[in-house]
Amino acid sequence: MFFQRKMNVIVWLTLLCFFGFALSGCGNEVIGDEDGDTAPGETELTGSINVVGSTSVQPVSDLLAEAFMDNHLGTNINVQGGGSTTGIKAADNGAAEIGASSRDLKEDEKHLQEYIIGQDGIALVVHPSREVSDLSLEQIKDIYAGNITSWSEVGGSMEPITVVTREEGSGTRGAFEDIVMGDEAISSGGIVQNSTGAVASTVAGDENAIGYISLASLDEKVKALQVEGVEATSQNIADGTYKVARPFIYVTKGEPSGLAEAFLDFVLGPSAQKVIEEAGLISVN
Repeated sequence: MFFQRKMNVIVWLTLLCFFGFALSGCGNEVIGDEDGDTAPGETELTGSINVVGSTSVQPVSDLLAEAFMDNHLGTNINVQGGGSTTGIKAADNGAAEIGASSRDLKEDEKHLQEYIIGQDGIALVVHPSREVSDLSLEQIKDIYAGNITSWSEVGGSMEPITVVTREEGSGTRGAFEDIVMGDEAISSGGIVQNSTGAVASTVAGDENAIGYISLASLDEKVKALQVEGVEATSQNIADGTYKVARPFIYVTKGEPSGLAEAFLDFVLGPSAQKVIEEAGLISVN
């Protein structure tokens, strides 16, 4: 009898120990965070990646990189410009883990993995003193083709139009050509600038100038024109009434892994999409 009682005690102690370890193990379970934050017990990300490409996407990429690195102090997201074509080529040849583009991929680029991170409008901008406030798509096309050369031809004063455009290979220029120009070439007589900021600065300093920039880069230094009577706003881009709009894209060569995968997951998550909306873009969620 004494032996039986002793065995019962041993069995109960064994069971208690077993359940204790099981409960302890459950308490240490790691739960991931869809916004890119590190959960308690999760291995902290480390390392560095390059995000290279469109100067229109660059300001948004800077904000996204900053938000991500705030959550992962051991990481470095290095954001660089250079243009959409440069970014796509950098991703393709391995010079960058992620390429940034503000135009759709061409046929010979579609072997790359594509992630649409937001939608952007292209704002047609003039000097704040310019009296013209609305142009049709046909008028814009004729201005950039060199067929309309004076503001008087579109309801303004008798002054020559200074055309400001982007360089070849720019995603903004590529989107502008697809949406506005069609088969018509942009005149070679305009001023060519190599970034969104340079276009905005040129227009801000010339009362006769017209240019096109990312809506996300629009500020009070220039005036955005209505196009076909529709203002360049996030709401009008979202509902399709403002026609001069394009996607912001990240590309990778093959499926991303490691830090690049973690950053892309973060960018497409709710907290990063809120950052994108606050920057004046249209969320993809």
